[in-house]
Amino acid sequence: MTDRLTVAVPLDQGRAYDILIGRGLLDEAGRHVAALGAKAAVIVSDTNVAALYGARLQDGLAAAGLRSGLVTVAPGEASKSYATYAAVCDGLLAHKVERNDLVVALGGGVVGDLAGFAAATLRRGVRFVQAPTSLLAQVDSSVGGKTGINSPHGKNLIGAFHQPRLVLADTATLDTLSEREMRAGYAEVAKYGLINDAAFFDWCEAHWAGIFAGGPERDEAVAICCRSKAGVVVRDEREDGERALLNLGHTFAHALERLTGYESARLVHGEAVAIGLALAFRFSARLGLCPGQDAGRVANHLALAGLPTRLQAVPGGCGDADALVAAMAQDKKVRDGALTFILARGIGQSFIAPGIDGAEVRAFLNAELSAA
Repeated sequence: MTDRLTVAVPLDQGRAYDILIGRGLLDEAGRHVAALGAKAAVIVSDTNVAALYGARLQDGLAAAGLRSGLVTVAPGEASKSYATYAAVCDGLLAHKVERNDLVVALGGGVVGDLAGFAAATLRRGVRFVQAPTSLLAQVDSSVGGKTGINSPHGKNLIGAFHQPRLVLADTATLDTLSEREMRAGYAEVAKYGLINDAAFFDWCEAHWAGIFAGGPERDEAVAICCRSKAGVVVRDEREDGERALLNLGHTFAHALERLTGYESARLVHGEAVAIGLALAFRFSARLGLCPGQDAGRVANHLALAGLPTRLQAVPGGCGDADALVAAMAQDKKVRDGALTFILARGIGQSFIAPGIDGAEVRAFLNAELSAA
């Protein structure tokens, strides 16, 4: 057994759980899942991840005395749909999943969101375990209980808060990610430094290459991000305040994803987040809230890591300013029809900015779209 890092998520009402981080955790998954007291555990995964790890996980569950099964979906953001959600629910019911059993989400953020939402609604609530296999899922989406699917009206508009019983972040699974997937996940890593931890952003600037190369920096980065998110989730589980800060860059990002039709070939979530982070800092600088040099530093670092930072980088375009503002109007943070953004006074100094003037946003986006 290699070294393990553990991050506690001490929620109340018996809902506390641990995030286990380290290489080789999938080989121990049966033992960890069996300890939760279930008799059966059915895996939800996409076809790519299932081909790599599905049989291995099922064998581990069987060795621990658990009845298991596997439900697969197509890879990509398009699977966060009504139709795929229904198919997953039917698949779980076909495997006779009961309320005391477990659903295991094996995959990236799409699978975690989809399987978690199915678990939240199946039989009015089945327990589930997150086994994230992408950097993005390990540092962000697998922690905190947000589950859901997309609508033609916008991203993540149908969902539920449903906390996992355990998160198993096997960092060895990141070895099989494409370079594009690693870069996309790294946008969420950098985000934590930009929100409220300038020292961590400094660390990212110094150590990002080690994260990509699979050095000890990788496990450390996952643990730092999980600790940061766990703290926020415990203080504001249902996003009544502070948790909204975790959406830094996401108002722009979700609009871009909607306008590209959730087509992963054009834009994946982490790439949209990278553009959104750069836009959030440039918008903050335009409003006189943030030093321009900080906005430049953010964009430069993301670009160095191979991420897009401009609207012009979206393959096939992303529409005009009016289309972008219209897409943002369905953002979950909208209140009384007014846009709410997460903006910044500097690196590590993000804040919630309600009631942003749509005309100001439109003027900023027009300037961005016309920039060389």
